[in-house]
Amino acid sequence: MEQTVKPRKLWKKIVLGAAAVLAALLLVLAIAVFALWRNEIASMSSMRLLRERDDAHLDGAVYSMDVRGGFYLDDFVAQGGAKTDKELIDFITSKITKGLIKMNISESEIACSSFTAAAEDGDRLFARNYDFSKTNTCVVRTRANEGRHASISTVDLQFLGLDVEKDVEGLANRITCLAVPYIPLDGINDAGVACGIYMTYQGGDSVPTDQNTDRPDLTSTTLLRLILDYADTVEEAVEIASSYDLHDSAKTSYHYMVADASGRSAVLEWVGETNRTDTDGSKRELVVTYNDDDSHIGAAEAASDFQWVTNFVLQPGYYEADGEKKGHDRYQRIGEELARTDGVVADEKAAMDILSIVGRRTWNNDDGNSCTVHSVVYNLTDKSALWVPNEHYDEKGATYRFDLNG
Repeated sequence: MEQTVKPRKLWKKIVLGAAAVLAALLLVLAIAVFALWRNEIASMSSMRLLRERDDAHLDGAVYSMDVRGGFYLDDFVAQGGAKTDKELIDFITSKITKGLIKMNISESEIACSSFTAAAEDGDRLFARNYDFSKTNTCVVRTRANEGRHASISTVDLQFLGLDVEKDVEGLANRITCLAVPYIPLDGINDAGVACGIYMTYQGGDSVPTDQNTDRPDLTSTTLLRLILDYADTVEEAVEIASSYDLHDSAKTSYHYMVADASGRSAVLEWVGETNRTDTDGSKRELVVTYNDDDSHIGAAEAASDFQWVTNFVLQPGYYEADGEKKGHDRYQRIGEELARTDGVVADEKAAMDILSIVGRRTWNNDDGNSCTVHSVVYNLTDKSALWVPNEHYDEKGATYRFDLNG
């Protein structure tokens, strides 16, 4: 005897069947999304707020992020790098954000100070102030990949177009932050190589370096990224810099300082003729000044191990007068402190104390930078970072330590 299925029961079966199919499709989609974005999802999930904004004192927030995977850097190198900020952003958008979020790199004026020193126990140190104005920052940790080093670096999130007056919240902002490996300002890798970038205001109006040979191309912060990921020594960092055409980012000019755990350091500068005639960035050439051969730049102690930089080109004859040298006052003050002990400081805290002397909140702010956003002392021997935000050098709970060995 045939059974008749009532319409209500039939409809229920159809709904249940459709729901089962939809659930299966959603599961497949979730698996596909996870497979495609598993590293990006893990990176975004790792983002933590370390210190809240303090608008009354012009303090930006501080975040940390543990970047998973290789963030497509090998692909970036294989394609020949990037010649402009737009090319860099196009690459990041297509690879990291899968075309979902459009980003930009903002212009800035960065007045910074940096030096190398030795601690009394023999550890090699690399110290840096990042001077700018109120902004949110992120301490970024990347993991070792095949042929590449793990690193700790610091990023100004304003460079990604994120609002300095708002917290970094929401999925869109988190996705944007996936670009942080490509815009480091300073950092250290697990080989004990540290590097920083500093504005130089070249050509009278900060004309960017823009080399155009048959070499592959790098923008300012991507050069620093390649050094952190691929360099074992200062010499290898110099080799990387020599192998690319440099195209300065954000319509400004920069130089770099790099150091390693052996005590070797170097200042990397791209120069043409003199400051007033160096108006064609395509004609500049890389000049490397090592710490054991810096007598020609007028170093306080030519035979010493330490080096230091602020915001002017160190090559002799480049400027007509000291008044053209941005940050010359800070350069002299740091040199005086280091010369007193021939570049040997008691420990990392003593190096941080030197940075505090030239912090922007108490120093003459004639270049318009209102504060030191972060100060960091990288220990090249034990591969760690002592990190302080917004000049809170002596405030309890405001000093952070990051360790590549832990």
